[in-house]
Amino acid sequence: LEVMRDRCQSAADPLATLLDRKLRTAVVVFREDMPANVATLRSRVTFRVDDGEPMMRVLSHDKMAAPLGMFIPITAPRGLALLGLAEGQRFVIGNAQDGASEAIELETVHYQPEAARLAEHAPGSPAEVARRRAMLRVVAGHLSAGQHAAPFCEDGHDDPGPSAA
Repeated sequence: LEVMRDRCQSAADPLATLLDRKLRTAVVVFREDMPANVATLRSRVTFRVDDGEPMMRVLSHDKMAAPLGMFIPITAPRGLALLGLAEGQRFVIGNAQDGASEAIELETVHYQPEAARLAEHAPGSPAEVARRRAMLRVVAGHLSAGQHAAPFCEDGHDDPGPSAA
């Protein structure tokens, strides 16, 4: 947000005032401490503008061309307003040109990358169980006293040669 504010050419930039408000109220947290109900970059959210119909979008860093209507960039006032909101919170943005304002309300955070990452690494999660199963385990002493490992090839050598590659 600070970089975005530094790039604003003047105080008349439509995002300058909004960025100033966001920066004044921002609370910086580690991604492991981010509540799952807060909209972050790359979160899929449902929100309303004033009392209109709910819209679902993914918060993106900049404008995304395709698929049309799936993303809302934080370089747009509505996207920036959503960034950092928790479910149920509202943020009012004003239009400097005509003085009109609109309230953006975050209804639901369907997916948040930070929460998904924590869930993936949580003990007992399907991803963690699969990771443990995929580990190679070397067991010492698996052959009994009179057994020997069988060679790979019929001629007694254990090197199958270049054809095995």
